[in-house]
Amino acid sequence: MDLDLSGRVAIVGGASKGIGYGIARQLASEGARIVMFARREAMLVEAAGRLKEQTGAEILPVQGDGRRPEDCSRVIEEAVRAFGTLDILVNNDGAPPLGNVNDFDDAAWAAAVQQNLMYAVRMARHAVPHMSARGGGSILNIAALSAIQPAAGFGLSVATWSGVIGFAKTLSLEVARQNINVNTICPGYIDTQRLEKVFASSGQGEQLRRQLLDEVPMGRIGTPEDIAALVALLVSPRGRYITGTTISVDGGLFRGVR
Repeated sequence: MDLDLSGRVAIVGGASKGIGYGIARQLASEGARIVMFARREAMLVEAAGRLKEQTGAEILPVQGDGRRPEDCSRVIEEAVRAFGTLDILVNNDGAPPLGNVNDFDDAAWAAAVQQNLMYAVRMARHAVPHMSARGGGSILNIAALSAIQPAAGFGLSVATWSGVIGFAKTLSLEVARQNINVNTICPGYIDTQRLEKVFASSGQGEQLRRQLLDEVPMGRIGTPEDIAALVALLVSPRGRYITGTTISVDGGLFRGVR
């Protein structure tokens, strides 16, 4: 299926590795022009060069920290300055620290709000005017399964990504008539450095890995490509009628009915 992404301009956060890099690669392979956004400049520049070599796509790396308001606005401005427009925004970043919720002080909670919720709010605020002027666009947030199926130790992520889901649903209602769709994906266990940190923090990495494999109905841990394939559909014109949704990509791990 041709997703009609050729020539479209996409900003992808956290694009130097993991899920973000997988999304950037998928969109680039579909012909999109990619603005890769991440905090660590050396890693970002290396990833951008690798992606350009793999896909031949137009790639612009922009170093920035999504927790900083000025960086959010600058990333949007540099994307539009370089490519003249903006069609797609994928809000993706790392995650706050793991630990018991009562062990975190106000500073930790404030940092989590900045990293997860306010990052998505600010990026969308700056992106929507450009998409509206373009005649439409797509905003996609990457959260986590824990936002809809909470797990002990993930409290900072659960609380703030739940806020992202509420924000995204509200925004979807407000920008639908501008032909902008807004959705959220909640990945389950995905083979990334974040999951490796979870294994390491448990002190029982291999045992925990086997336990997770038993929990997932499909019997495997997901890959960034599993997430990227759905992202490509949702942000493409083919997926434009899908908006306001929260979709788990987890091999069947989510136990709720909705």
